[in-house]
Amino acid sequence: MRFVTYASPAGGDRVGLVVDDQVLGLEPGVTLLDLLDADDLAAAGARAATAPSETLPLEGLTLRAPLQPRSIRDCTGFLQHLRNCQGAADIPVDERHNQFPAFYFSNVAAVIGPHDDVAISPGSEKFDYELEIAAVIGRAGSNIPLDRAESHIAGYLLLCDWSARDLQINEMAMQLGPAKGKDGANTLGPMLVTPDEIESFRSRNAFDLGMTGYVNDELVSEGRWDSIDWGFPDMITYTSRGTTLRPGDVIGSGTVPSGCLFEHFAMNPDEFRGWLQPGDLVRLVVEQLGEIRHRVIEGEKPQPLSSGF
Repeated sequence: MRFVTYASPAGGDRVGLVVDDQVLGLEPGVTLLDLLDADDLAAAGARAATAPSETLPLEGLTLRAPLQPRSIRDCTGFLQHLRNCQGAADIPVDERHNQFPAFYFSNVAAVIGPHDDVAISPGSEKFDYELEIAAVIGRAGSNIPLDRAESHIAGYLLLCDWSARDLQINEMAMQLGPAKGKDGANTLGPMLVTPDEIESFRSRNAFDLGMTGYVNDELVSEGRWDSIDWGFPDMITYTSRGTTLRPGDVIGSGTVPSGCLFEHFAMNPDEFRGWLQPGDLVRLVVEQLGEIRHRVIEGEKPQPLSSGF
């Protein structure tokens, strides 16, 4: 099944089941997070399929982020991405990345929809996208065994953690962050795709699905999901150690190799196309999961800080 959250012509936002090129709406007032909490996703899909509250064409609908997550943990699943970036960041790839899928907590208040404008972070001149996949937790668990980890996944969607590289590098040089460097926007969308929809593409510890990124229709990023080193079962097992993952928690894959501008700058600075600018159009696509599209807009100027030190 494929679920979206959309702005209903009748008013308010609704969850809908995507079937071909139509959206079959659920009753008003129910969010995707509600359905995950109640373990009602499959039953809700069946209700929408047999007795929708409204039936609308998918084309032209205003899509929201499918859910407002309780948390976002973004892992380092694709280690080649780190290797490609290490020179420009002046941060050698730590051998411990081969021992566990390290992660950082991102900003749930910064989640935006799959077609919203995205503002450049205040004070940044090196704004970037990151092409990622996320798993959404559908069943709570702690200390989750590896062989049961996938049973906790409700579905998958695209993730883009928009990144201010100049801010990020400054923070991480102090062994802090990423913080303001990745605080401005996180795209989730365009839909939540349940695992059964992509099972036939299973390959290695992931799925044989292409991932591409475009800036102003120029192909910039191209990779495959099944090139990942740490799969989502590894990430779920690790992130659930000593804590509880809850329905609606989001686990990010990390950036697919070539999946951001920073990698291109790091590997070939002489031919670097430049950072994102106001007016740029960014389109990120994952086969079977859909695409997100964003226009980059000017950000606010940073507010001055106290000089009283």
